[in-house]
Amino acid sequence: MFARFLFSGTLIVFVPAGLAGPTVSGTWAVRDMMQGNEKTGGSELFTPILLSGCLILMTGFAIRASFGVFQIPIADQFGWLRSEFSMAIAIQNLAWGIGQPIFGALAEKFGDIKAIILGAVVYALGLVLSSYAVTPGAHQLLEILVGFGVAGTGFGVILAVVGRSASDENRSLALGIATAAGSAGQIVGPLAASSLLDIMPWSSVFLIFAAVIIAVLLVLPFMRSKRFTSTTELQESLGAVLGKAMRDPTYGMIFLGFFSCGFQLAFVTAHFPAYITEVCAAIPPNSVLRSLGVNTTSALGAFSIAIIGATNIVGTVLAGYLGKKWSKKYLLALIYTGRTIAAALFILFPMTPTSVVIFSIVMGSLWLATVPLTSGLVAQIYGLKYMGTLYGIVFFSHQLGSFLGVWLGGVMYDGYGSYDAVWWVGIGVGAFSAIIHLPVKEGPYGQRVATA
Repeated sequence: MFARFLFSGTLIVFVPAGLAGPTVSGTWAVRDMMQGNEKTGGSELFTPILLSGCLILMTGFAIRASFGVFQIPIADQFGWLRSEFSMAIAIQNLAWGIGQPIFGALAEKFGDIKAIILGAVVYALGLVLSSYAVTPGAHQLLEILVGFGVAGTGFGVILAVVGRSASDENRSLALGIATAAGSAGQIVGPLAASSLLDIMPWSSVFLIFAAVIIAVLLVLPFMRSKRFTSTTELQESLGAVLGKAMRDPTYGMIFLGFFSCGFQLAFVTAHFPAYITEVCAAIPPNSVLRSLGVNTTSALGAFSIAIIGATNIVGTVLAGYLGKKWSKKYLLALIYTGRTIAAALFILFPMTPTSVVIFSIVMGSLWLATVPLTSGLVAQIYGLKYMGTLYGIVFFSHQLGSFLGVWLGGVMYDGYGSYDAVWWVGIGVGAFSAIIHLPVKEGPYGQRVATA
């Protein structure tokens, strides 16, 4: 005998222990009956959940990606060393990394929407209070709030919602599209910040950004999702899954490999605009850049971040698409190798507007391509139920790298008047990440243990 109940299109079946096989004995077996889909989710790719998640990511990352544009205005107003505001951005990145698994766990316990609301409120509060900060210590302390806000509205929470709501067939591509939305924000953010700084002080721009991150909460009603998880995943506790991951060398390799991604990306986001402003050759007269309104190296700095964001949209979606067909670990190794070669060639030759544009295009195509592959790898190996927390822990490594990349950039610049040393460190850790992904075992953890 069995009992059946129908709630909102979902058939829930209870199978007594004596009438079922070992995988569902005495458990609630859940099957989604909406539109005739299996438990892996619907066949549609562009769902309200994906589109809403993209908008939240785009907005949050537009604000976060703009912080490098504030580097010189804030330092000039208060007469700070470059390392002072660099430390603030570094602390923001570290707080983002610490907050990511926390918000992932909060979302899994109390619901995704509540976690996102909390993240947006903390984000806005950090921006508002930072607009009134006049000392390095105050900025650095308040960036903890901004970092936690980014965590609550960023990849860990949003990608987990998108990943759980997508079918196995569409998951990798859906994660790539959502990640690319963050890149779209990277196009808008620095350019918007640069334009606003032309007509108002940086503190007013912070207040506008705070209002924008709160306004994006209007899409939250479309973020409600079903959790398409297997019966085995439904039975496992967070502690059990974490224990498995922590004992698995593969999880450690993924954790360590993500470090260089954060180091390289945060260094470029925070310091590349200033680096271009001070080192790059002048914009040639009658050039294409001048026809686009890029007349100074300062404007080129902001424009380069926008180029990276634009090309990353293509690169990230392509990575997500390739991730459902080919080995994710080998794709990750190729991406890190490409970054390493691009960075080495850029630093070895004199910086010109042309070299900046070429580097930005190449680096942008590889920029966040690691995110759908890494998050997809975590889901593929350890399951969907606790994807937010498990990916959040891996993302902490990314943000630890971000902290060091931003901080070392400021310290090395103040000490030596150059970013070259930090640039070479980024090249080294990129090569390390390419190598350490090669031994990763991509099969589901349960299957690997069962066949061991």
